[in-house]
Amino acid sequence: MRAAVTRRVGRLLARVLLAGLCAVPAARAADSHGGGDHGAAPAAPVEPLPVAPRPLPVELLRTLQLLQDRIAQGSAQAHHGQRAFLSLAESRMLGLAPEAWADPVSVHAAVTFALGGGGPALLRHLVASGKVPEAERPVVFGALAYLEGREKEARALLVKIDPLVVPASLGAQLALAQSALVVRDDPTQSIRLLDLARLLAPGTLVEEGALRREIFVLAQANDLTKFESLAVQYLRRFRHSVYAGNFRQRFAAALTRLDFAGDEARFLRLQAMLDEIEPEGRRELYLLVARAALDQGKTATAVFSAERGVTLAEPGSAEAVRARLYRAAALVVVDGRFEESVETLRMTDRTMLEPADRDLLDAALSTAREIRAGAPAPVPVPAAPDGPRVLPVAPSIARAQDAIGRVDAIMRRSER
Repeated sequence: MRAAVTRRVGRLLARVLLAGLCAVPAARAADSHGGGDHGAAPAAPVEPLPVAPRPLPVELLRTLQLLQDRIAQGSAQAHHGQRAFLSLAESRMLGLAPEAWADPVSVHAAVTFALGGGGPALLRHLVASGKVPEAERPVVFGALAYLEGREKEARALLVKIDPLVVPASLGAQLALAQSALVVRDDPTQSIRLLDLARLLAPGTLVEEGALRREIFVLAQANDLTKFESLAVQYLRRFRHSVYAGNFRQRFAAALTRLDFAGDEARFLRLQAMLDEIEPEGRRELYLLVARAALDQGKTATAVFSAERGVTLAEPGSAEAVRARLYRAAALVVVDGRFEESVETLRMTDRTMLEPADRDLLDAALSTAREIRAGAPAPVPVPAAPDGPRVLPVAPSIARAQDAIGRVDAIMRRSER
């Protein structure tokens, strides 16, 4: 009896399950035809949320920022196009009615535009319009004073403004300007402001510029730990920036001036820092450091960096020729290395050198001739009992280095 009841219950469950499975396709078919009620109205489309149009200064500023972000990524085309766009954007904003500047949003965009490369002309126009809201006048007048070089007035107006209470893009540019205004008197505050600028504008040209500036402020303060950390960050993230070439030259010079507490420690930290970079960038930096060390008469640093450059250069390449030249020029006045250095200098292919390096080669060969002719060799300057032995640079090399330094300074100014 119990078995019969169980069989009946099983058959009933099977029918229920089968009916349910058959009902699913039918329900789906009904859904695909709008359901059983063919007279029902279709569902109303979802209306997009209303978006208020943005003022023209905001639109132009955003276009400029997109262009500048491409410059930070290495686009030479964007860099060349920036000047034309700045002129176009400025002329369009100058053509706006004076009442347009009663809107704080437009005023903030105009100040950001001016500090971001637009220059003072637009801010002069805002001031002349007489429509700038009272609350926005300090930032407008302060930014104008900063761009016109009236540093004392700019400090009085801008330094009081908190970059965190204005829109982020303006805050980043404001922090960048404030850092420049306080760097001489308060380098620590300048560093904090550059940190804030980077935080407010990550991945932009503002961050790239703030990072470049901060690295050299840290070098002046001899903060080696943060200097190394930010330098590696820049060389990893912005190594293709349009401004990276100028940065690498200044970075190499800064490396040779830092106090690493002795040559061995300097070399170990320098190597650890540059090991973080891809081989091509590492090779170029070693060569720049070697050249900067020669300019500053730091023989050991020049030799160390040049030898690393040789190991990273393709045999017979222009980079290998440069590295061997720098090494030989550093060693020509070192006891016991004269003949080896002179032979390297004589074998150097001048056609593979840039003009400044040809001057260096001529100066080194001239010094070698003077030494061989019996001219008095440079006398080492006595150092402190526990200090390093300093080898002076021969006068002819010093004169050549002075000339080369002037050329390099002109080149750096032209790249800004």
